[in-house]
Amino acid sequence: MSQPTALPSDLADCSASQLLDLYRSGQASPVSATQAVLARIARHNPELRAFCVVDHEAALASARASEARWQQGAPCGPLDGVPTSIKDLILTQGWPTLRGSRTVNPDQPWDVDAPATARLREAGAVLLGKTTTPEFGCKGETNSPLTGITRNPWNPAKTPGGSSGGTAAAVAAGMGPLSVGTDGAGSVRIPAAFCGNFGLKPSFGRVPAYPLSPFGTVAHLGPHTMSVRDAALMMNVIKQPDARDWTSLPPDSTDYLNGLDDGIRGWRIAYSPTLGYAKNVHPEVAASVDAAVQQLADLGAVVEQVDPGFDDPLDISTGLWFLGAWTVWNTLSPEQQALTDPDFRAEAEIGGRYSALQVQQLNLKRGALGSHMRQFMQRFDLLVTPAVSVPAFDAKPAGHTPMDPEAMLGWTPFSYPFNLTQQPACTIPCGLTRDGLPIGLQMVGPMFGDAQVLRAARAYERVHPIPRPVLTA
Repeated sequence: MSQPTALPSDLADCSASQLLDLYRSGQASPVSATQAVLARIARHNPELRAFCVVDHEAALASARASEARWQQGAPCGPLDGVPTSIKDLILTQGWPTLRGSRTVNPDQPWDVDAPATARLREAGAVLLGKTTTPEFGCKGETNSPLTGITRNPWNPAKTPGGSSGGTAAAVAAGMGPLSVGTDGAGSVRIPAAFCGNFGLKPSFGRVPAYPLSPFGTVAHLGPHTMSVRDAALMMNVIKQPDARDWTSLPPDSTDYLNGLDDGIRGWRIAYSPTLGYAKNVHPEVAASVDAAVQQLADLGAVVEQVDPGFDDPLDISTGLWFLGAWTVWNTLSPEQQALTDPDFRAEAEIGGRYSALQVQQLNLKRGALGSHMRQFMQRFDLLVTPAVSVPAFDAKPAGHTPMDPEAMLGWTPFSYPFNLTQQPACTIPCGLTRDGLPIGLQMVGPMFGDAQVLRAARAYERVHPIPRPVLTA
């Protein structure tokens, strides 16, 4: 007989899996868990600014309905009663999706759930509110003229990264164990690295999207959690098909929880400390990643230090990104354009300078990179790199640095290549700096190898559990 899950001192510190065990045993309820999370939000969100919308009434009503189902022994889905948040780029019925922008009218009808939101709601998740994003998800920090500066729970003077910075900060701080982020150049993995949580960018199309991102086929949706098991549980829900996304992959019947603990003995892992081009990797980042790779070898993997053999694709990533910004810019009136973040405006201005030929050349270069990586991954089960080359840096307001390619993404050279190639990739914490800031390890799988990435991350997590930050009162 299995032993009952120990009841923690604060339910806000529970993972989704722990909460579900507590609901099954009757030791805790969705209402008590939601109340604990809402109390955590009330205590820490004024400083962290991880949420831009918190709907206490709706969350508690949803929790009460879930509690009644659990009391009847009839939960409606695999996440019934789990407090969950949604990034403010993702449509959510009943709440405004302002996309971090003062240009969006909050008083329009909000009557559509995006696919991920709909699947979470159907699975019984208690939706808490919307998490902050920079304007239109335009950068690797989370600040905007609309919501101000979102801060890192490990050190509020530091950025949580972006663009899913609110999502990562919320999960790390115990303001709901599950959240959905988006990733167009690292926007799930960068904040996961800076905030010390687990973030997964699935294979492109594995999690359906609607409406499709104006930034095109580099944009993925994925989970932020404090455990790999929670991410697998969440992926089982949000990967379900939705006909509104014509780019989505065929239905996937895989249960990502099956085989999650089977380990990586005998796996072939490519380890690339710089991808062959990254400069100025912080020495503490490099040392922690080296130690993590040794642990993977100790778990039975066959590790080969090798670079994938491509040049820095920064020009491809930022070029396509700036074109997306230019596309959005041209949907705005002059009055709206005057309200935008100077960083978004700078990106759009650069995007407007590209010719049709240059756009075609970027896409051809992207295709060559994707083909190269499909072939490279035939030799390996996994590619491992640092997640970000630096720890979290100071949190500053919008417009604090020139928004050129190097300033925008030069400090995260490991993330954007795998948006271009559309491969699944995750960030998992692998240590702390001397200043107490998280360091992230990136694991990249072959295309469609989402279950492999989760299994490898779980193998590492079992020997290196994910720590939580100590929050000040």
